[in-house]
Amino acid sequence: MVDMSREQRKLDHIRYALEIGDGPLANGFADVHFLHNCLPELAPADIDITTTLGGIKLSVPFLINAITGGTDNVIDVNRKLAQTAKAVGAAMAVGSQYGAVKSRSSYRSFEVVREVYPDGIIFANISALATPAEAAEAVRMLAADALQIHLNPAQELVMPEGDRDFKGLLYNMRSILEQSEVPVIVKETGCGMAAEQISQMLAAGFTWFDIGGAGGTNFPAIEAKRFTSQKTVLAEWGLAAAKTLIEAFSVCNGNNNIIASGGIRDGLTAAKAFALSADAVGMAGNILHYIMEDGVEAAQKALTEMITDLRMIMLLTGCSNLKALRNIPLYFTGELREFLLGRNYDIPKISAGRKR
Repeated sequence: MVDMSREQRKLDHIRYALEIGDGPLANGFADVHFLHNCLPELAPADIDITTTLGGIKLSVPFLINAITGGTDNVIDVNRKLAQTAKAVGAAMAVGSQYGAVKSRSSYRSFEVVREVYPDGIIFANISALATPAEAAEAVRMLAADALQIHLNPAQELVMPEGDRDFKGLLYNMRSILEQSEVPVIVKETGCGMAAEQISQMLAAGFTWFDIGGAGGTNFPAIEAKRFTSQKTVLAEWGLAAAKTLIEAFSVCNGNNNIIASGGIRDGLTAAKAFALSADAVGMAGNILHYIMEDGVEAAQKALTEMITDLRMIMLLTGCSNLKALRNIPLYFTGELREFLLGRNYDIPKISAGRKR
């Protein structure tokens, strides 16, 4: 049986994501700065932006991240998102499939992605509350290359119908990991991850994280808007994307895979994320906005411009590949610098190079 309240919630998420936009917290990348290299000794043909995640090679380091699905009314939206990803060779993650596998409905809103993008890198998406069998069904639905397990406690607390009991999540997630036939990504949905919890997940066997920091699409604010048209204190809760990326870097070694997401909207910000040791960059709200307001061609153009700008920044920092960005000097200002001091990070060491 189709859950009409769930279907309406998915439509509301699109509506309010477009209406509210990013923030109110900044993503923190404005406090990260490159030094100009006036002798880069590179030509544009030398720039390589391919990357690898968990053994999966991406021709471009961008992911159209989880944003929608789970209702037949968004079949066309997911079709257009897949068309956009295909046009530039980006990976794509669908929105939560948890409700769909629970009710055995609305599969079509997800399956259309694989139909449009048969050779693409597609990530399934499931709640941390799902059973291993439900997670496997989500993967099967898309013939997915990897599985996102999403964590969204702040969003759940704002939703009147949301979950309140988060006990046993890590144990349940580990059960999914142990039985999954594809790589598993732990994904926050906009409040970030601290080093302490990433360490817990590393100890449990997880090696791939989408840090989902604050500064982009704000689901607590969206949920508050859905029910009360008021603000919630949780709209300003969480770690900014730049902060949580540094947290992840501090505990992950070079074999771990980090996707940076949270308000990354241009090639310069993406370059900063790669410099802070991201392996790929995820975006959702801005791509959805282009598609809903201006169409697929506008979304494709925006992504193409981001790729071009990333290449220019790499040339102007003397970096022929993405990993080289990790070992060039940076400097930090403002609130991000205060955060680094407050968390007792070695700022000179981080500034000098982040290669592992």
